[in-house]
Amino acid sequence: MNLSFDLLLDTCGLLCPEPVMLLHGAVRDVSAGGVIKVIATDPSTSRDIPKFCQFLGHELISSSEHDDHYIYFIRRG
Repeated sequence: MNLSFDLLLDTCGLLCPEPVMLLHGAVRDVSAGGVIKVIATDPSTSRDIPKFCQFLGHELISSSEHDDHYIYFIRRG
């Protein structure tokens, strides 16, 4: 899936809770409706990022796993 995005957040090599903490900060850097692409290597993001989106009202457009990398597209609510 090749989606366009406004901001790339590379959290590879970081462990919980750092990817979600960085995402929380990155959300402030895009306008409402803006899309953030997150790349992570921590498997716990597959649980944490959907919960983050649900709790804070952001849309998880897609999530996928490729070669030990977790890819998320999130639209700011």
